[in-house]
Amino acid sequence: MTPALLASALLIFLTLSYASLCAASPFGNCRRCRGWGFAMKTDRKGRAKRGKDCRRCKATGKRIRIGRHLYNVAARLHRDGTR
Repeated sequence: MTPALLASALLIFLTLSYASLCAASPFGNCRRCRGWGFAMKTDRKGRAKRGKDCRRCKATGKRIRIGRHLYNVAARLHRDGTR
């Protein structure tokens, strides 16, 4: 296989893999709170305790994946354009 053909096959494989991941699981863990929904703090003794709610994910711990967001935008644009 030539390097260009191999690179394009790998790119197609990665794209289809990410598309199937977005279809199967449209939400991923929040990057800021790592899916907990709140920040972790330590008290004076060094023990972990719950902090404030995460403002980015509104304390759900989940976020929408970029690929799923792009799909939702394209579907909404198509739906609004064909009414």
